Amino acid sequence: MFYQRRYLIPFRSALLPQIFTEVLVVGGGVAGARAALAAAEHSDVIMISKGSATESSTAWAQGGIAAVLDAQDSVDEHVADTLVAGAGLCDEPIVRTVIEGGATRVRELQTWGMRLDKKADGELAYGREGGHGKHRIVHSDGDATGAELIRALHEQVNGHDRIRQFDQCFAMDLITLDTATASGGASTDSNAAQGGRCVGVITHHAKYGLQMIWAGAVILASGGCGKVYRETTNPSVATGDGHAMAFRAGAALADMAFMQFHPTTLYIAGASRSLITEAVRGEGAYLVDRNGHRFMFDYDERGELAPRDIVARANLSQMAKTAHSCVYLDCRHIGAERFNARFPGITKMLAKFDIDPMTDTIPTHPSAHYMIGGLRTDVHGRTNIRGLYACGEAACSGLHGANRLASNSLLEGLVLGEIAGRVCQETKSDGPVGPIKVISDIPLSAKSELDLADVRSSLRSVMWRHVGIERDGMHLHEVSEMFDFWARYTMDKIFDERLGWEVQNLLTVGAMITRSALWRAESRGTHYRTDFPESSDEFRVHDIWQRGHDEPEMHQVLHENTGGDQSGVAEEVKAS
Repeated sequence: MFYQRRYLIPFRSALLPQIFTEVLVVGGGVAGARAALAAAEHSDVIMISKGSATESSTAWAQGGIAAVLDAQDSVDEHVADTLVAGAGLCDEPIVRTVIEGGATRVRELQTWGMRLDKKADGELAYGREGGHGKHRIVHSDGDATGAELIRALHEQVNGHDRIRQFDQCFAMDLITLDTATASGGASTDSNAAQGGRCVGVITHHAKYGLQMIWAGAVILASGGCGKVYRETTNPSVATGDGHAMAFRAGAALADMAFMQFHPTTLYIAGASRSLITEAVRGEGAYLVDRNGHRFMFDYDERGELAPRDIVARANLSQMAKTAHSCVYLDCRHIGAERFNARFPGITKMLAKFDIDPMTDTIPTHPSAHYMIGGLRTDVHGRTNIRGLYACGEAACSGLHGANRLASNSLLEGLVLGEIAGRVCQETKSDGPVGPIKVISDIPLSAKSELDLADVRSSLRSVMWRHVGIERDGMHLHEVSEMFDFWARYTMDKIFDERLGWEVQNLLTVGAMITRSALWRAESRGTHYRTDFPESSDEFRVHDIWQRGHDEPEMHQVLHENTGGDQSGVAEEVKAS
């Protein structure tokens, strides 16, 4: 079955162009850019992006960065809000590390020229979003925080003489040496053992074709996989490539059942799902149904400011009750001057559809937004593979638990990206990485071919219907069988272009999400099982998945009394 496939394509490393660097960063969003800047303090760095920087999820981010900067706020309060949203699966040492580091990273951004919105008195303007007990979200240009963040970070990256950037560069597979061959440099083939040491990546550049990039350390900051769902806020590049290639290489992935669905994306027939930031509700907008009923207090005492998983399910429930395809944001009471000043980007976007938020309610619908699961890492970004680090949405650090608190993602990318980039200098003790003979032999398939566009469309539709906001065991079994069928006629094929590789990666990630959701026979955070509607202490664990294993390993959630050094996580993962 496709779980045993090691590489996407057949190749001989010796026949391909060879590029060398000390640190390779895969991804140019907030986590990748910050990791590259930290790594460049001690090493030469190459940072590759599948598309361009403006195509990353970071660039699309509206809400802001959650950080404790106001004297009226505290780290303990932010920690508490994060733990509540995470529904019992947050690793507390990670939560505290990230939140304690937030103020430093935001002040650093200011010294780099990032423009943050301020009040009339010159003090920072703080927004509030669902799940936060305080106004602590810093933002830029009202609702364009991500674009300004990328501008500031990439200005630093572009000016750094130790960082090279390759755009339009598709990372296909990690190159690893098993522990038996890591020291001798012997050949590695598609049957090599999992784990060992990561020594680089095989890539496909839009202009130059296949290339081998050798590196002493590889940092995966490749973003999420929202495109595995039909309805998503994610850019087109978010096809789970990092998750899938890490899985093929033997990396341990955790908590893949937890995909966060954003409650409010613009719902216009035939149009893409444009995000309407949670900060709109933080400014006082109401959620109403087709009859004008403000319904959120029927579901949660926090109303529109309940955590995202609760609001998304409430929206879905109210749509079913009213037999309607969407619910509505009512912003009319906020006032035009205040709304337009706070959300200029949203105002401009709505105008394209002749929607005036001061006279019209805004049709919205939940969409897949953020993958909480990913490569299992410790507090330093280490994975179970020596030399492979991960940060941002590609990683599962334990910060978000079962449900990400709003605006904690940019914070995570900044703090843990810097840590991974700084710590990866430890791989220098392993010695330099030279050209290594790597052979991938994949036989041609004699089976029939399925239409790639049909497979992609079908898997995204079935994921949305049955592995979406609400799930049940019977349909999860059916979806798992569908993935096995698609894989039988798609994962055995060799493709020579991006569409084929993306479909294979989407199949891998979709299957992992489905199997994790089927295994987790409970409801917790973003994972809701209609056949198991309650949470269970039996499943208050991280489920860890690796290639070649049909069942997950289970790791205990870390609490404060386990200490701030989470190195034990990496050791647990290695043991699995």
